[in-house]
Amino acid sequence: MVFRAEDIVAAIKREIEAFEAPLEAVDVGTVIEVGDGIARLHGLSGAMSSELVEFENGVMGIVFNLEKDNVGVIIMGDYTDIEEGDLVKCTRRIASVPVGDALIGRVVNPLGQPIDGKGPLETDKFRPVERIAPNVVLRKEVDTPVQTGIKAIDSMFPIGRGQRELIIGDRQTGKTALAIDTIINQKKGDMVCIYVAIGQKRASVARVIATLEEYEAMDHTIVVAATASDPAALKYLAPYAGCAMGEEFMERGKDALIIYDDLSKHAWAYREVSLLLRRPPGREAYPGDIFYLHSRLLERAAKLHPDYGGGSLTALPIIETQAADISTYIPTNVISITDGQIYLESDLFYAGIRPAVNVGLSVSRVGGKAQTWAMRKVAGKLRLELAQFRELAAFAQFGSELDKATRDQLERGQRITEILKQPQYAPMPLERQVMIIYAVTNGFLDDLPIEKARDWEEAFHRFMETKHPEIGEAIAREKDLSEEMTSQLRDAIREFKGRLSL
Repeated sequence: MVFRAEDIVAAIKREIEAFEAPLEAVDVGTVIEVGDGIARLHGLSGAMSSELVEFENGVMGIVFNLEKDNVGVIIMGDYTDIEEGDLVKCTRRIASVPVGDALIGRVVNPLGQPIDGKGPLETDKFRPVERIAPNVVLRKEVDTPVQTGIKAIDSMFPIGRGQRELIIGDRQTGKTALAIDTIINQKKGDMVCIYVAIGQKRASVARVIATLEEYEAMDHTIVVAATASDPAALKYLAPYAGCAMGEEFMERGKDALIIYDDLSKHAWAYREVSLLLRRPPGREAYPGDIFYLHSRLLERAAKLHPDYGGGSLTALPIIETQAADISTYIPTNVISITDGQIYLESDLFYAGIRPAVNVGLSVSRVGGKAQTWAMRKVAGKLRLELAQFRELAAFAQFGSELDKATRDQLERGQRITEILKQPQYAPMPLERQVMIIYAVTNGFLDDLPIEKARDWEEAFHRFMETKHPEIGEAIAREKDLSEEMTSQLRDAIREFKGRLSL
C-alpha cells in the first residue's frame, strides 16, 4: 500500500482544523513577596476570602487578607521553593476537607491528606472547613450523657452530648490522658471520635495513636495532626478541619466527639500568621478577633433537634495554663465560651490524686441534666460529702482537738478521695461507678484503713461480677437505681463485708 505525501498533508490539516483546545478562564496573579509561611500576591482580583490558591510548584495556599492592592495568603506547606514572580492561580474552591466514614481509623493532616501510609482516602465528599454554627431553632437541649468512664467526671461534672467542656491545667497534669480515656471508653458505643493534635511533637502524636491502637480505639477514631514542625497555617486550620469532619456525622444523625489538643497552641499559630500579614496586634500581641477565632469554632458543637436529624457534636477543648493562672487572656476567653471546665491541678497530681481534678474550680454548666438517674441519685450525696470535707480539712489545720462528728466527716472525705483515684487508660463502666460511689457515700468503707480502699474496691467489683451480676446488669440496662435495686445493692455490700471479716 502506497501513501502519497498529498494525502498525508491533507489528513494532518483535517485533524488540525477539527482540534478544539478546551478554554478555561483562570484568575492568575504573581508572587510579590514570600517568606515565613506567608505570601503577598499581585493580581487575583476575583479572589475570595478562605479560597484555595495554587502555586506553580503545586503547593496550596489559603487567601487570608484581601487588601486594596494585594492578596495575603498563608501557605499550606513548604514555601522554600516559591519565589518572587511565580504565578499563582485561583481554584474557585473555598478551603474544604474530605469527610465521611472512609476517614475513620485514619491519620490525616489538616488538608485531609492521609499521613499514615495506608493509601488514599476512598471518599468523594468534601465539606468547607469554615461554616456558620447551627442556630437556636436547629438545636435541642443537652440531655444525653457522654460516659467518659472517669469516676470523678461522670459523677460530679457530667458531660452531655452536644456540650463544650473545657479541660484546663498546667502542662503534665493529665489533660490529654483524660481525653484519651474518654475516647477509649467509647469503644463499644455509638460515638465517632476525632482527636485534633495542634502543635505537638510528632513523637507525642505517635504515642497517642499507638495507645489508641493498643486499646482498639482507632476503629472509631479520626486523628487530625498538625505537628510542631508543620507550618503555622496548618496548625491554624487543624481544628476547623476536624470540626468539619465531625459535623458530617452530626448531620447524618450520629453522635461525634471532638478533642482539640490544644487551643493555646492554636491561638499562638493564629497570632503568628496574623502578625506576619501585618494585622493590627492587640492585647498580648493577639489580633483583635482572637475571641471570634475560638467562639466560631466551639459554637459549632451542638445537639440537633430530632426534626433536623438529632445528631450531636461534643467538643472537649484543651487549654494549657502557665503557673496555674487561669485568669490570663486565652483561658478566660475559652472559659466564657464553653459550658463548664475541668481544672486539673499540679499540686493534686504530684500528691498522687489522679485524675488531678480540682473540685472547687471545676464545673459543668449542664450538670445533672446530662446524667443518668442512677448516677444522679448517688452523686448528689458525693458532691455534698466532698464539699464538707474540703471545708473541714481547711479548718482542721488550725485545731488540734476535733469532735467525733468532724473526725468522721474527715475520714469519709479521705476515703471518697481515695476511691475517686483512677489509673490511666482504665475507664470504668457506669454500673461499676454507681455501685462503688454508693458504697463509699453510705459509709460502708468508713471502718476500712485508707491504704486498703483501692484493694477493697477491686475485690468488691470482682465479687459483684461473680456473685451478683444481675445488679450491675440492671443498672446498665435501666440507667436507674430503684428502691428494690438499692436494697439488693445494700445487701450485697453487707454480704461482701461479712466475707471479708471471716
